[in-house]
Amino acid sequence: MRVLSGSDLTGELSDAQLDELYAASDQPWLRVNMISTVDGAATGADGKSGGINNDADHRVFEALRRLCDVVLVGAGTAREEGYRDLSKPLVLVSRRGAVPPQLRDAEPGTVLMATCAAAELLDDARATLGEEQMLVLGHHRVDLAALKQALVDRGWTNILSEGGPHLLRDLLAEGVVDEVNLTVVPRVLGGLHPRITDGAPVDVPLRLALLLEDEGTLLGRWLVD
Repeated sequence: MRVLSGSDLTGELSDAQLDELYAASDQPWLRVNMISTVDGAATGADGKSGGINNDADHRVFEALRRLCDVVLVGAGTAREEGYRDLSKPLVLVSRRGAVPPQLRDAEPGTVLMATCAAAELLDDARATLGEEQMLVLGHHRVDLAALKQALVDRGWTNILSEGGPHLLRDLLAEGVVDEVNLTVVPRVLGGLHPRITDGAPVDVPLRLALLLEDEGTLLGRWLVD
């Protein structure tokens, strides 16, 4: 993996150098990490991002996980991707209050739920995760600006979101994203696949801060202007 833009570092990058390159620019900081093929597919044939993942993407994924205080993800994405890694606190975002089956028996305190007062499964989420792990923000939809502040208030100032596409679109629309990280893998899939965003149009200007390359895979770090 080598630097194409954004740093004077040369040669193969160590994990420590990756951590330095991806250090949060300020605090609090909310960044999003996504992956896509050259033609825009955010998942492989299996319907999961892991279907297009490679070693270069995994290295940056691990660096961002090391650096963050908390992981923010849509409950549907956590369910579909089979989330089980709770080495960092995991915050699920769900308008319904749905806890993914594989996380219902998680160790108390490791999984939180961000939902809204009208969530149909609110009582079940409370019973499953515990009252202290519930962030009820908004009435019919989750107030994402209030969610970011709630996480900061808990001392989690370096926030990593791993999507999915609906959550990324909403985070961008509400102006709470500070940084977008995108891996573009050298593959073309065709067919019908989700993009990294899904939902109503948004238009968010980005500024390239870092671009890495590894055997044709491009890994970019963009800051939101």
